[in-house]
Amino acid sequence: DVNITASELTNLLKPVLTGGEFKYSGVTGKNMTWDAEGSCNKDANIVTLDRYFFRMIRQIRLDSRWGPTCICYIWEPRSSKGVFMNTLINGLCLGGIYALIALGYTMVYGIAKMLNFAHGDIIMVGAYTIFSTLALMGHPIPALIVAIVVCTVLGLLTERVAYRPLRGASPLAVLITAIGVSYLLQSIAQLIYGSRSQSISLFNFGSVDIFNVSINISSLLTLGLCVIIMTALTLFVRKTKVGCAMLAVSEDRGAAKLMGINVNGIITLTFAIGSALAAFASTFYLIQIPSITPTLGSMPGIKAFTAAVIGGIGSIPGAMIGGILLGVIEKLALSVPVLAPYTTAIEFGLLIVILLVKPTGLLGKKRREKV
Repeated sequence: DVNITASELTNLLKPVLTGGEFKYSGVTGKNMTWDAEGSCNKDANIVTLDRYFFRMIRQIRLDSRWGPTCICYIWEPRSSKGVFMNTLINGLCLGGIYALIALGYTMVYGIAKMLNFAHGDIIMVGAYTIFSTLALMGHPIPALIVAIVVCTVLGLLTERVAYRPLRGASPLAVLITAIGVSYLLQSIAQLIYGSRSQSISLFNFGSVDIFNVSINISSLLTLGLCVIIMTALTLFVRKTKVGCAMLAVSEDRGAAKLMGINVNGIITLTFAIGSALAAFASTFYLIQIPSITPTLGSMPGIKAFTAAVIGGIGSIPGAMIGGILLGVIEKLALSVPVLAPYTTAIEFGLLIVILLVKPTGLLGKKRREKV
């Protein structure tokens, strides 16, 4: 263990700590945990110490002066205004990620009338693809491109092998198949990479001051790219001939087939687009949480499906609104210590309330079926 006195660490951190006092009672160990009217650790993103919020701004390496090499994480105080702005931006960023995943659910359901519960695990496959490609090439851009290709091919293969033979089967059979595909992907990932968490480092752009509030650039970039992707998808569906065909198939598959639309081709394309969106979502998710496990896509997938239901399953704008709403609520709840342990319950409670008030979701439409 490395032992550093409080005065030594205080002198070390003086150049970077501004805007508030930070009282140290000691630092020990390679993980560099310390007490300061509370406690923090290297795994935390934001912690509360003596009613101040602190964010890691950079890290330095402590060498032979104190013994074995270790990493010291440096934190800076943040005002309540800065905390709220960062919480809101992080919520919008997380909501954008949920919206990208939810679009895959809602497009497949709207066009193929099935729930692809293996969609969350395609995110996991995309994350491991980025991890492996990054280890080989050393740059995140080629890793993202390879992940998009792998996830798209996997989506096409899943649709062709697992779902197309069940096109006329009961919804229960399709649901069981989707769950089976999900567990298959998780098991394959566990056999290849093991069950232990894998750390990954993607983009690190630091932070920027906006109106005297320090905001993470990667969060702004993620939010901006999510908006661009969702806007492009909306324009594609509404303005292109293929997009109109997708709308026609979602409205009435039989009538669309009579009009000469290749229904199987449209459904296959929908799976490809949803899987490509999953690759983008996995990249953005890893920027926020740089850790991968075989069950990585389970909880984001469930929450994204919840967002799709909140917005109205089958509605593209509804999936966007539901995802952003869920992401903002999650981050706001996590920022309140009393509510943080119940964040997931709050999210699913919101789903129940919305379904009780509007069973079709915020933008969902009632469909009348002729008997």
